[in-house]
Amino acid sequence: MNKKNIVLIMGLVFILSMIAGCGSNDKNQADKKDESAATLRIGAQPYPLYASVYVAKDKGYLEEELKKVGAKYEWTDFKSGPLVNEAVASGHADIGFMADMPAILAKSSGQDIQIVANIAYGEKALALIVSPNSDITSVGQLKGKKVAYAKGTYAQHLLSLLLKKEGLTFNDIQSVNLAAGDMPAALENGQIDAAVLWEQFISQSVAANKARVVADGTGIKRGNLVTYAMKPYAQDHPEVIEAYIKACQRGSEYIKSNPKEAAELIASDMKVEPVILESIFKNLQYDQALKNEDIDEIKKVKDYLLDEKMIQKDIEMDSFINLTYLKAAGIEK
Repeated sequence: MNKKNIVLIMGLVFILSMIAGCGSNDKNQADKKDESAATLRIGAQPYPLYASVYVAKDKGYLEEELKKVGAKYEWTDFKSGPLVNEAVASGHADIGFMADMPAILAKSSGQDIQIVANIAYGEKALALIVSPNSDITSVGQLKGKKVAYAKGTYAQHLLSLLLKKEGLTFNDIQSVNLAAGDMPAALENGQIDAAVLWEQFISQSVAANKARVVADGTGIKRGNLVTYAMKPYAQDHPEVIEAYIKACQRGSEYIKSNPKEAAELIASDMKVEPVILESIFKNLQYDQALKNEDIDEIKKVKDYLLDEKMIQKDIEMDSFINLTYLKAAGIEK
């Protein structure tokens, strides 16, 4: 073989190796992209309201179900629903859970999200409380009083419903905007006359004899807690959303069948004594299914926000609430 042929052959081998190398690099890049896309970033809140999700995490159900579809998850705890909304809006979370009202407010702000599952509901998990020695024994006595609630939360909606039932409005009280975690101390110190907040703060305050419940959501507000997902992510990875829902449903079932063990398992996450947490479980029904009653309640909250001009445009609720993933996960109404 002459030198010319040898040079040609060597050149051909070099070109083929370059092509193969490029193909390998492309495959590596694709693998990295697939690996990144299969990561579900969860924006969480450590409240008993969302206990089933924490049980799913601590029992390993999340890891198990996601692994079945070749996915994994990243978990970040936030102190409130608005902070979860910010994480989702800024592209740092793919899925989050919160009460019905802040979820609707997030949608109205332009976030491309869909409610994909319920988490729980509980009429008694949301309440109006006063100090034990307060003269206030009914909602009608709130007129002129300092009442604390976190604006934009489902506690605000409950307060509105309680006031309306007594022929009152927010104009009849002195509204104080406080984070739920700050209300018990403000109540104890006499800075406010009453507070509307959720679990675990209700049970902790009552157990410590620092508060008394005047009214809760019984017969007034169902108190839905929901899961929403970024619509583009859910559409690209429906199997991941379905796996997440299955894991959370396993968490719900574990709480129902093993409340004491569930309370002990996640008490450190919630920073609540297990015995109190177990009692809180009785005030909530954990279930990922979105029943007709849940959907009707969420729609009522949207109508309230429109009436109060807290949102400027109507929301098409039948597309906002997407039952596709629940059905695919085998969880029916």
